[in-house]
Amino acid sequence: MKILIGTKNPGKIAGAEQAFLEYFRDVEIEGIPVSSDVSDEPLNEEIYIGAKNRVNNLMQYAKENNIEADYFLGIESGITKNLGRWTIVNVAVIKNKDGEESWGNSPGFPVPDKYVDEIIKTDLGQVMDKIFNEKEIRLGKGGISFLTHDKISRIDLTKEAFIMALTKFVNGDIWK
Repeated sequence: MKILIGTKNPGKIAGAEQAFLEYFRDVEIEGIPVSSDVSDEPLNEEIYIGAKNRVNNLMQYAKENNIEADYFLGIESGITKNLGRWTIVNVAVIKNKDGEESWGNSPGFPVPDKYVDEIIKTDLGQVMDKIFNEKEIRLGKGGISFLTHDKISRIDLTKEAFIMALTKFVNGDIWK
C-alpha cells in the first residue's frame, strides 16, 4: 500500500506509519513537504483547515508528478480554545485515492496562560525550544516528550490522531 504524507517531519511520518501498520500490511509511506496555507501556529479551525490543505496540495502534487498512492495524509498541530481552555492538539486528515475523506485528532494537552500569546505569535516549537533550552524539539520527540517526562512523544500523538482518522476506513459501511 502506497501512502503519501504532506510533511518531511520524521516524527509525523513515523506516527502515521505506525497507525497504518495497526490495520494494514506492506505499508510504504513517503513524506513530501507541501504547504498548509495557514498560520505558522494554527488557531482553532485553522488546525483542521491546515491538515486538509496539506492533503489537497499533496494530491495536486501527486497528480502533476504522476505519482499514484492509495492514501494521502496531512497532519497539523495547533492551539485551540474550543473547549474553553487553551489546548494543543493534532488534527489528521486522510483521503483515499477515490477522494473519500476522514479526520481525527490526538489527545490534547493544556497550555499555561502565560505562554498562550507567545505561542500564537510564533509557534509552539519555538516556545518549547526556549523553555527547555533545546533546538528544533519539534523535529524529534516533540515538546510533549519533555512535558510528559518521555511517557508520550510526538510520534504517539500523531499515531493516535491517524488511528482516529482511520476509523472511517477500517469499519466499512457501518461508520461511513
